Amino acid sequence: MLDHLEFQAPEPKVIAGAKSDWELVIGLEVHAQVASKAKLFSGASTKFGAEPNSNVAFVDAAMPGMLPVINEFCVAQAVRTGLGLKADINLRSAFDRKNYFYPDLPQGYQISQLYHPIVGEGEIIVDMGPGVARKVRIERIHLEQDAGKSIHDMDPHMSFVDLNRTGVALMEIVSRPDIRGPEEAAAYVGKLRQILRYLGTCDGNMQNGNLRADVNVSICKPGAYEKYQETQDFSHLGTRCEIKNMNSMRFIQQAIEYEARRQIAIVEDGGEVVQETRLYDPDKGETRSMRSKEEAHDYRYFPCPDLLPLEIEQAWVDDIGASMPELPDEKKARFVKELGLSEYDASVLTAEVENADYFEAVVAEAGDGKLAANWVINELFGRLKKEDHDISSSPVDAAQLGAIIRLIKSDKISGKIAKDLFEIVYTEGGDPEKIVEERGMIQVTDTGAIEAAVDEVIAANPEQVEKAKANPKLAGWFVGQVIKASGGKANPKAVNQIVAQKLGL
Repeated sequence: MLDHLEFQAPEPKVIAGAKSDWELVIGLEVHAQVASKAKLFSGASTKFGAEPNSNVAFVDAAMPGMLPVINEFCVAQAVRTGLGLKADINLRSAFDRKNYFYPDLPQGYQISQLYHPIVGEGEIIVDMGPGVARKVRIERIHLEQDAGKSIHDMDPHMSFVDLNRTGVALMEIVSRPDIRGPEEAAAYVGKLRQILRYLGTCDGNMQNGNLRADVNVSICKPGAYEKYQETQDFSHLGTRCEIKNMNSMRFIQQAIEYEARRQIAIVEDGGEVVQETRLYDPDKGETRSMRSKEEAHDYRYFPCPDLLPLEIEQAWVDDIGASMPELPDEKKARFVKELGLSEYDASVLTAEVENADYFEAVVAEAGDGKLAANWVINELFGRLKKEDHDISSSPVDAAQLGAIIRLIKSDKISGKIAKDLFEIVYTEGGDPEKIVEERGMIQVTDTGAIEAAVDEVIAANPEQVEKAKANPKLAGWFVGQVIKASGGKANPKAVNQIVAQKLGL
């Protein structure tokens, strides 16, 4: 186990009801769109934003006689995801038909995996603070096809259907009910999104609907959850309600908080929570009933007659495993151990895979992990955030920032000059080394010139000299004056040494 994963589990969220305290129990079903150019059972494009109904093959539209053909790349992406979540890969899986009618589901059924999913049990470590994390068990990951989209706000009398999403490959990642609070639920989705993006199996774009969560919420008395863990008997937990299609971390937290309080109020008033599917209304800040909760038999699942069981070889799984990237937990641990970064800095730098890649490219150029982390986080990320940009649109590339840090390390420029240089590169571009040469920004390290400047400042300020001799801390005033007189070019370390020597400190 990685050093930074030796953690203590966070305390469960406790909500005080009118009569007693209650705890939350939360499980999530996350639908992640597989990063693939083609759909799960057809060659139609998955490109987002295309003209309505333009990315539709005959099989997606359920034309008579059209048969699905499995997309091998989507299967590989599911296997890669399973390996990234330390999960069991099932060499034999099978597809089922989940039967229900909806206007944007042309076939009248969804091809999914109920009885034999491609990925079995795994886990995710959800960081909740230094040394505090929750291990969330993954129950399964199965492949299924997405439905289309019904549009109700384009005409007052008619609804429209866009089938572009129909047949797009989804991975449904189902957790055990191990999550104990709203913040943990949002952190879990965030960590899962981070891992998927590192793996390259889902782009994690929640705004486009490429990652969305169904949140199962129930309540129980303190101590009941521990009994469930001991026995795996769900009777110790309350009746759960499912909140569908959440695509915002903030709304996930708000919906859980509201739903828990709603259930507490029902139980404490002597009522019973009804198992159902609900929607969250962010404008009203409340959940509302959508439909009664269906069970598997309601969908009349049966093996899909158009698809043979999916059989894969261990050697193929091993090949995928051999090409796995370094995942965020391992990368964070390496940054701490090998580069000497703090846990916080390592977390910031590994939060997004693009940020981590950029930082590592800067380190390769600069040769100093701590200094690179300081400049990437404080100067670059700070500026990008202020201007509402991300690393992909940074005007300063890794080679340029690495060159600035190299100039600092070689004593060619001071920290102050480096900030001026960063501003020039950020706004104008260019080679930092050439800019320093052409604009005369090289730091003065000639001790003779610095000594002359120190002598001049000392001679002009005899009263300040006496004060500095009485209180050595005031020597900094002379250092500041000399650096100011040099236009910020004098080497601060050399100035400090010569000032101390001249004042006899």
